[in-house]
Amino acid sequence: MASPTSVHWLSLVGSVWLQTINGPNSDFPVYSSQLKNVKGISQVQLNFLAFASDAGKLLGWLAGVAALYVPLWAVALVGAAFGLVGYGVQFLFLESPRLAYWHLFSLTALAGNGICWINTVCYLLCINNFPSDSRVAVSLATSYLGLSAKFYTTMSDTLPDLGYSSAKKYLLLNAVVPMLVTLLVVPSLRVVKPGSGKRTDVGFLAMFAITLATGACAVVGSIGSKSLGLSSKEHMISLYVMLAVPLLIPVVLRVRESMAKIREAAMWENRVHDLCSDESVVEMELEVPSKEEEVVEKDQGVELEHVEGQGEEVGGLRLLRRFDFWLYFFSYMFSGTLGLVFLNNLGQIAESRRLSDPSTLVSLSSSFGFFGRLLPAFLDYYTAKSGYSISRTASMAALMAPMAGAFFLMLHPLDMLLYTSTAVIGTCTGAITSVAVSATSELFGTKNFGVNHNVLVANIPVGSLCFGYLAGLLYQREAGGSGNRCLGAACYRDTFLLWGLTCAVGTGLCTALYARCAKRTHGDKKGPEVSGAGSTVV
Repeated sequence: MASPTSVHWLSLVGSVWLQTINGPNSDFPVYSSQLKNVKGISQVQLNFLAFASDAGKLLGWLAGVAALYVPLWAVALVGAAFGLVGYGVQFLFLESPRLAYWHLFSLTALAGNGICWINTVCYLLCINNFPSDSRVAVSLATSYLGLSAKFYTTMSDTLPDLGYSSAKKYLLLNAVVPMLVTLLVVPSLRVVKPGSGKRTDVGFLAMFAITLATGACAVVGSIGSKSLGLSSKEHMISLYVMLAVPLLIPVVLRVRESMAKIREAAMWENRVHDLCSDESVVEMELEVPSKEEEVVEKDQGVELEHVEGQGEEVGGLRLLRRFDFWLYFFSYMFSGTLGLVFLNNLGQIAESRRLSDPSTLVSLSSSFGFFGRLLPAFLDYYTAKSGYSISRTASMAALMAPMAGAFFLMLHPLDMLLYTSTAVIGTCTGAITSVAVSATSELFGTKNFGVNHNVLVANIPVGSLCFGYLAGLLYQREAGGSGNRCLGAACYRDTFLLWGLTCAVGTGLCTALYARCAKRTHGDKKGPEVSGAGSTVV
């Protein structure tokens, strides 16, 4: 198996950095209350702004089309430019009455679409540069997306006092940081052919260790920095250092490659005499490895086909006629999407509970969401080595149940339960969004994966609109005659109850989907008359 070279690992480091800054919308809860006061909008209108960022995903397929015709670095720059315009215009004209509500909505949707462009680049780099370990590479890179909120909140705390409000500081960071980082990593955003040599797992093991250490650093900064006496500046420096450490992997590999070339050149000089004296022996020596490599490649091709082609290939309109698809669609919307809506409302939830610093709650959800996204990478890596495969639908169902319990737990007004539930929901939401990527191919095959998964994630803007609008209406009802501000545990009591019940329904739907898939798999072993996964037609 070909081993990744230093150039491949450099592209993964670039993807990690892009993912770290590619969640500027995740800090929206921190400044949402101030934005509501500055623009004089209602809670329902504020929830529509949170939906606007998700609505940008409806045109995310444009990034995939662009990637077919232009270089990946250009695709990434387009995404960063969308964010620069979307958040930059808001920063410049936030206090101006000329910046109407529909301007805010359109600009936020434009910035949300830019996130899709950068995500597309990261996915394609991981899949094409690490073909035999694409799932692990994608999970590792996308896990850093869970750190975005933590990264932006910490950076805002360390930003010098420029006379800007909290909302303007976040809008400035959201606009400028993605563009600067994209320009920095442009040289690494290219697809290269697989390297030669024996495959090694040292790089991934090192990356796992670095990623865990980075997550631990983020968690300490979220819940333990004050008790440990760490300042925001010290914590920010530690995050910078942890994000720079992965560069050691391509640097070390580059040194090893250079040393190998030097040794190869020396050995070649020593063998010149032998090559000239006995050409026939040399030809045989050169032919035998090539034949062995051919056999190995054939075996690996069969093995990969066996692992990845798990279900019937379904695509196009046939997908929408599958009962399994709709079970999958709504179970995802009632869990992963619902968790994203909860995270978008964290700022208002913190304000209603009279918490002095909503950024602490947002940082907590971001840090634990990071570990949730990383969890599937561990499972994929170690189960693949042991020859086992965990059902993605079973994993999703197991992650939904704790989420439902966490929503019910928040009905109690104790702040500690709010922090605990936020950590649980952040972890499960991150894991579900990561598992869903491979669940799509498990259920409906890999041939039409790009189209199928884009159809699935259409549930995100739909769920964001429905659940966010419901939360805004219930919040306004509890606020009553006190304007747009509601204080007390009752503000989100009914919302948490309905969200918990919805997530419980999602758990049941996903469990039913797993049971159907397991039954079909068991039937396939008995006879050929039973069709593949996702074959039931409504």
